[in-house]
Amino acid sequence: YRISSAYPNPFNPSTSFNIDLDNESFVSIKAYNIIGQLVAEVFSGNLNGVGNQITWDASSVSSGIYFVKVQVNNHLESQKVLLVK
Repeated sequence: YRISSAYPNPFNPSTSFNIDLDNESFVSIKAYNIIGQLVAEVFSGNLNGVGNQITWDASSVSSGIYFVKVQVNNHLESQKVLLVK
């Protein structure tokens, strides 16, 4: 699998990720604030193939640094993103 960096970053009010998968996989994307509180469940479900674009609309949260954790099956990856309003 391959997960792109969040684009744009910094962002306002939304940022996107592209996820390419070799086969059908469970994908979970969650956003956490700087103190580790879950602020959004961006996506949870099965995806398949190349070019899956997931967008986080963060218009309901305040400006700041967030960590987006992407889980593909049992693999976990995180990215730091900056929301500037």
